[in-house]
Amino acid sequence: MQNNSSLNTYYFQLTLYADFTPLNGLFFILCLLFYMTIICTNVGIILIVYQEKSLHQPMYIFICCLSVNALFGTAGFFPRFLVDILSDTHWISRPSCFIQMYVIYMYATCELSILSIMAYDRYIAICQPLYYHSKITLNTVLHLIIFALSYPAFACCLGLCLTAQLPLCGNKLHRLFCSNWPVVKLSCVDVTLINLTGLLVIIPTIFIPLFFVLYTYLRILLVCRRSSATDRGKALQTCLPHTVSFVTFSLSFFCELSLARYETVKMSPGIILVLSIVHLVIPPINNPVVYGLKLPQIKALIFMKVRKVRPAFKL
Repeated sequence: MQNNSSLNTYYFQLTLYADFTPLNGLFFILCLLFYMTIICTNVGIILIVYQEKSLHQPMYIFICCLSVNALFGTAGFFPRFLVDILSDTHWISRPSCFIQMYVIYMYATCELSILSIMAYDRYIAICQPLYYHSKITLNTVLHLIIFALSYPAFACCLGLCLTAQLPLCGNKLHRLFCSNWPVVKLSCVDVTLINLTGLLVIIPTIFIPLFFVLYTYLRILLVCRRSSATDRGKALQTCLPHTVSFVTFSLSFFCELSLARYETVKMSPGIILVLSIVHLVIPPINNPVVYGLKLPQIKALIFMKVRKVRPAFKL
């Protein structure tokens, strides 16, 4: 009895893996290849921006931040996920569980913060072009990045610290990775205070960046409406990669937030699998592809690197 009690208080069991046992080998290979693709594409974007002095500009620095954040978030999910696919037991210690939650939530909130900063950058560049270089300086970029990292770090830490203090009456999580709300639902006490605190954390951390991005794009559309067709096309072209990244991440993250509030035991394992990992899979591969192919400067440098590598392979 003592061993079972300590197991219930110190370990969580991720029960969703039991539904995918027959396909574990194939699933592992596909996920490993996908994770390596995420690493290679994002590291490639970072190296290109770092090596080329012509790309040492605010917009490309923010793109680098997206790639670094993608590597950070996926590192909190994929290594443990790949081990669990091949494992017969799927136990995770309580400290490891909360560390994983912190990394994944930090990644998600930082992604929104960086995307909102990029929206502000595009807003100044299009709506106030004469003031762009005076407002978006390297010093300003540094302060914005620090804010984009520090506030999500504080908000996630606050929410998870409250959850970590809850006494739990169970240890089974019907998920592929640790998530805050499923852990809260295992609590033996009333969680009204946790819910209210969670709302106070979620509103400024998630919804303020969302509404800020929507506001900046509304202002950009109003300016484009009064511009010439040529200027309108250039403005919309520069905003297209950011729009794709923002919409992709918002929809995928909304799937995860919605999934956390539903009784997942009654749902199909395939649906849970897709909805729970989509925000950790699609944006990290989508961002480098979108920015690498849509921005002329990065696209030209990528093709230049490829041409230099081809002769080496021929030899």
